[in-house]
Amino acid sequence: MNKRIQKSKMADTVSKARKYFGTDGVRGVASVPPLDPETLVRFGRAIAKVFLRRAGKHRILIGKDTRLSGYMIETALASGITCMGADVWLVGPLPTAGVAYLTRSMRADAGIMISASHNAFEDNGIKIFGAEGYKLPDEVESEIESLTESDVLQGQSAEPADIGKAARIEDASGRYIVYLKNTFPRELSMEGLKVGFDCANGAAYNVAPQTFGELGAEVTARGTSPNGRNINAGFGSLYPEVTRKLVVENNLDIGISLDGDADRAIFVDHKGTIVDGDMVLAVCALDLKKRGLLKSNQVVGTVMSNLGLERLLNFHGISLLRAPVGDRYVLEEMLRSGSELGGEQSGHTIFTDHATCGDGILTALQIVAVMQREQRPLADLISGFERLPQRIVNVPVTHKPDLNSIEPIRQVIVAKEAELGKKGRILVRYSGTENKLRVMVECEDEGQCRKHCDDVAEVVQRELGVL
Repeated sequence: MNKRIQKSKMADTVSKARKYFGTDGVRGVASVPPLDPETLVRFGRAIAKVFLRRAGKHRILIGKDTRLSGYMIETALASGITCMGADVWLVGPLPTAGVAYLTRSMRADAGIMISASHNAFEDNGIKIFGAEGYKLPDEVESEIESLTESDVLQGQSAEPADIGKAARIEDASGRYIVYLKNTFPRELSMEGLKVGFDCANGAAYNVAPQTFGELGAEVTARGTSPNGRNINAGFGSLYPEVTRKLVVENNLDIGISLDGDADRAIFVDHKGTIVDGDMVLAVCALDLKKRGLLKSNQVVGTVMSNLGLERLLNFHGISLLRAPVGDRYVLEEMLRSGSELGGEQSGHTIFTDHATCGDGILTALQIVAVMQREQRPLADLISGFERLPQRIVNVPVTHKPDLNSIEPIRQVIVAKEAELGKKGRILVRYSGTENKLRVMVECEDEGQCRKHCDDVAEVVQRELGVL
């Protein structure tokens, strides 16, 4: 079996074996199965059943981003959960990391985030956290899916006197803001710092600007007027040029682009340079090592992390471990290896000393802390990062067969790997959240990088692509 393909499929094996859960929870089109009311009630019942395993009262917390369909999904899940005898705490619009934090700080049995992350408003999804604020392992998600699919829960509703109730937690965002501010060193100040935010009209539309404003920053924000339909619509981490324009036009010190549920962040320095997750890992890793806080002397990236990151870290005596794509798999590898820092090129960054999942606002606080501690702009902090040319082509597909079983695809990958040798790498993998196959090539020459990637993508398109 080709090793490049084998490594890239680690995370996707689970998602292909299951009907609803992918690499980041359940995702689909709102009102269409599995995100229709009937299935969502069944999901709620299944989630409650899985977590009703200890004596006493049970509480499940539900948060959401700003999508119009969040109301429907929240109500359906709450109906399923309460009919099983558990209470529901509704925290309203809040970043994914805020839901994870409140789940553990309020000692809930589980937490649910309703979001489709960076997708358009028509899509939605659910991410589930256990009592400690970690995303559920694959086997627990599979159990929930099995219970949702079967009729085993029919007739298992709570007695009328034991039905759960739903209550809104009015100060949820305030609790999360206090937590965030406590991750910013007290000896540092943001006074005089000019910060720009693109909140994607999503879950952080209020929390992000308020957090930085309370710490003394002068905040200029865009994407802070959600209407249920405009989340990620030309705003957010997929459109960093919006933040670049904001920074340049307003002479800001730093710009921060968040996605719809604010679990990722892409930055722009004062010169207008876009700073992705690989660069963030480099800045934070070198800072932690300098302060003696990178005790593991390693960082967890993914199979997509640029070779430039690996080379820079290795130069400073830091190892890069690669996990499958998906922040949950990054975290699993961090916990397994004892790493303090990990993340993805797409902007998910995890600090295990502070959080149990990616948090765009927390990451922004840590980047600004490095800037203020070093008294250097972000442009200087990333100056040592030399990115190898990287090209990614996404090929839409209708099904996801084993790539090793398709001889033309296997052959072109083997040939390109032999041609690249140690001067580059190729990765071909299915997306865990979309019906796409991603072809990625890195090498030292940009022209060759483009040619190799396009050659592979052409074969993939011919063999698997949507006509």
